[in-house]
Amino acid sequence: MEFHHLSVLPEECIEALHIKESGIYVDGTLGGGGHASRIARELTTGRLVGIDKDPSALAAASARLTGHPGFQAVEGDFGDMPAILAELGIRRVNGILLDLGVSSHQLDTPERGFSYHSDAPLDMRMSGSGKSARDVVETYTVPQLTRIFSQYGEEKYAGSIARGIERARQREPIVTTGQLVEVIKMSIPAAARREGHPAKRIFQAIRIEVNGELDSLERFLSGALELLEPGGRLAIITFHSLEDRMVKQSFAGYCKGCTCPPDFPVCVCGKQPRASLVNRKPILPGEGELGENNRSRSAKLRVLEKK
Repeated sequence: MEFHHLSVLPEECIEALHIKESGIYVDGTLGGGGHASRIARELTTGRLVGIDKDPSALAAASARLTGHPGFQAVEGDFGDMPAILAELGIRRVNGILLDLGVSSHQLDTPERGFSYHSDAPLDMRMSGSGKSARDVVETYTVPQLTRIFSQYGEEKYAGSIARGIERARQREPIVTTGQLVEVIKMSIPAAARREGHPAKRIFQAIRIEVNGELDSLERFLSGALELLEPGGRLAIITFHSLEDRMVKQSFAGYCKGCTCPPDFPVCVCGKQPRASLVNRKPILPGEGELGENNRSRSAKLRVLEKK
């Protein structure tokens, strides 16, 4: 199946990165190369590194950017970006972009097991290796399932669904997305089944757990500013409240100066802001993009510039 994905907020990302034609840039979530191809077009003697843990995404993006000599694709996790760039001999860059959404290709390829709309093997691994969604559903205890459903899916029926999974897997193994969807439906009140798709938050939670998505984001944010040159920019697109909250709080921390108690008459800590927000509020898709790409509706772009 051809790798297809509509990049979210493409022009807004290019503007946000304020690209220098000779600069060094990183697309930490390469996907099919949509954002990366737009960045590459702005470069002349510059360099672009694309990182992704999905081998099919890397292959598609490499083919798409084959005419750009400054582009290099690397298989890996953006949470390990400092080590990846060090391996390439890169100490600092002029801009970094992260698009934290699941690609259309991953959602629309049934055998990947990301979608609750198709009956397929429970998988959800972006890298194709390691722990799968089936492993989570089949081996996690009820308290463990409840925690990830509540924490990563913000699901109010987390406990009920976890207990429903426990009962169902005692009867037979839960090995497909269709089986899991039915268990979820039977574990919540009838009225709740009409409030959007009942499996949406659970599939999100399992996907985050399988791929360690929030762990990667936390690792990245803890050292992101050190990767940027002064004046360099960091642009991150989030798609749900957990990610956005982490990004917002991290950016606020980088932009905060004095940490003295409020009742101190003068600053004694001497701390200065290390960065500034390019936009005080997140950038959202316009009506035109929403009409063309319904999956962009929850996207938020936040941008930071290093001092």
